[in-house]
Amino acid sequence: MWCLLVLLCAHGIAFSAGFTTPNPDSRPHKKTRNPECFMNVSEIIRYHGYPSEEYEVTTKDGYILAVFRIPAGRNSRNTGQKPVVFLQHALLADATHWISNLPNNSLGFLLADAGYDVWMGNSRGNTWSLKHKILKPSQKEFWQFSFDEMGKYDIPAELYFIMNKTGQKEVYYVGHSEGSTAGFIAFSTYPELAQRVKMFSALGPATTCSYATSILIKITSLPDPLLRLVFGCKGIAHQIGFLKGPVTQLCASLDKLCGHILCYIAGGDIKNLNTSRIDTYVGHSPAGTSVQNIIHWQQLRRAGRFQAYDYGSKENMKKYNQSAPPAYPIEKISTPIAVWSGGEDKFADPKDMAKLLPRISNLIYHEHFPSWGHLDFIWGLDATEKMYLKMIELMAKY
Repeated sequence: MWCLLVLLCAHGIAFSAGFTTPNPDSRPHKKTRNPECFMNVSEIIRYHGYPSEEYEVTTKDGYILAVFRIPAGRNSRNTGQKPVVFLQHALLADATHWISNLPNNSLGFLLADAGYDVWMGNSRGNTWSLKHKILKPSQKEFWQFSFDEMGKYDIPAELYFIMNKTGQKEVYYVGHSEGSTAGFIAFSTYPELAQRVKMFSALGPATTCSYATSILIKITSLPDPLLRLVFGCKGIAHQIGFLKGPVTQLCASLDKLCGHILCYIAGGDIKNLNTSRIDTYVGHSPAGTSVQNIIHWQQLRRAGRFQAYDYGSKENMKKYNQSAPPAYPIEKISTPIAVWSGGEDKFADPKDMAKLLPRISNLIYHEHFPSWGHLDFIWGLDATEKMYLKMIELMAKY
């Protein structure tokens, strides 16, 4: 995304220059970047005055995931046991997405202040989860995973770890985009785990992307072999160290231009983004994933169904005992599920949402925001008023 951001910014600046006369007073001034651009998750939490803890969780297949915790609110004196909520981020994202805005507009901080014990996961292969018991990121074997493994290994390992650590028997689950995808897989695969989830909040959930219109979907809509030829067989879209400084400075100085680019990629209106925080957003995104994960998303787009990874008929027979990959049985999930969707979402299009909603057996709530894009769920200026407070209200009932 950084490369795309830089290219689009360059085109935008060149295009604008062709129609305007340079004016010294109108040239972008170098603005001071937000300090969170260069902080890790724990540092951001502490910077805003909240307590922070950090843990490593090992999955059954050997991946070591970083999990971050906000055990209490900023001014909380309650040291007793609190209800646990787990937040799982989207594709190419990380735990910072829940705490990128100021505390009154960041779900992670709002939940902590509302009396919840907040835990934030990181998918295998992102910035904070690049460890394995045996494998190294330099090996292609490390990257042989998709959101299938995130749902079947990452989410169960993290949730059981949290329950053991806190002594809680149940948790709340919040997933944004691919975080919801992993939740649907985990809870349909392991009914016993689903029974321990009080409520599942799905924000812009993606289970098919047949109607997705984002340029990122179009760029990667190549046949599987060609995708591997172009992007390789390892990781993709990770942060590039030497670009972080220039890109964050660019988006601090040209915040509105960068904001327009984010909306072009994900949908929505720049008026609903805090442009003074854009440098913080791009300072931690993209956080990376595997090429195989991107291929899995493209398989869903072509198949039009929510299914496991397609290895080809021969390998599918070995892995699934059938020639075609099995569909995930969402209908079997008994967990109470609340869904929020956006009308301008370029990843979770309303037409894809219309295919998902009837499959949810225990849908307790659905709200659709016509003007929202894919990023409004985590960074929207009106997200607190429109969604977060309602979510907290619903959680209190379950």
